Amino acid sequence: MKIYRPTSPARRQMEYIDTGVLTKKDPEKALTHGFQRHVGRNNAGRITTRHKGGGVKRRFREVDFFYNKVNITGRVMALEYDPNRSGFIALIQYRDGERRYVLAPQGLTRGSLIMTSDTAPIEIGNRTMLSRIPIGTMVYNIELERGRGATLVRSAGSGAVVMAQEGVETTLTLPSGEVRLISSNSFASIGAVSNPEHGLMTVGKAGRSRQMGIRPSVRGTAMNPRDHAHGGGEGKTQLGRSAPRTPWGKIARGVKTRRRFSASRLMIIKRRPS
Repeated sequence: MKIYRPTSPARRQMEYIDTGVLTKKDPEKALTHGFQRHVGRNNAGRITTRHKGGGVKRRFREVDFFYNKVNITGRVMALEYDPNRSGFIALIQYRDGERRYVLAPQGLTRGSLIMTSDTAPIEIGNRTMLSRIPIGTMVYNIELERGRGATLVRSAGSGAVVMAQEGVETTLTLPSGEVRLISSNSFASIGAVSNPEHGLMTVGKAGRSRQMGIRPSVRGTAMNPRDHAHGGGEGKTQLGRSAPRTPWGKIARGVKTRRRFSASRLMIIKRRPS
């Protein structure tokens, strides 16, 4: 972590990720493009996620989650910061000359070689079928179905553990604590996602939150009754309800939100702790 000198009250509290391990270069121009953020609005322009808006303009990095350069060795040319995700990304140049961005694992360094293959060695950054990965190995960038791209375990510092190999299915413990089965033919990358200190970051001041595109969050008790279920009353009154509510009157905490008859329930051995 990078701790700043206390030149102001906000600066005193601020802690940020030490980016000294990253390569000092501009992003690969051919792999980036501009984009307009949705700032919490849907296609009708209505707010569906509150407290989003503004922020510093970004360029989108096209990160490869399909890894369809099979049996071709790639060399890590650079480790870079990506403002659109919590983990770092790595610029890979494959043997045929093509360059792509991939999610960087912990321990990957500039000059390292990686490969996606059914026979790839079990080394950091390599990608292979779950059926070939030894029990107890940490994996990330996991496919739910082969060929559909990595969808699980992609945030900073996260990693799943291979618990058992049971025929055509592999048992994994996910970062949330959930234990579930995944097809042994699905691909996963060896290691854990980079930037494990992301959760220790202290924003320090409101202006930095605004730079990140996060708007202020107003307490429900400070609103009027028409705006929130907690609103109204003379001064600082109690909620007046049996449990905290959302702005739309639904119980806010302790309610299970998973669909009861989702098809994936058959693949879940143990649910995550609530």
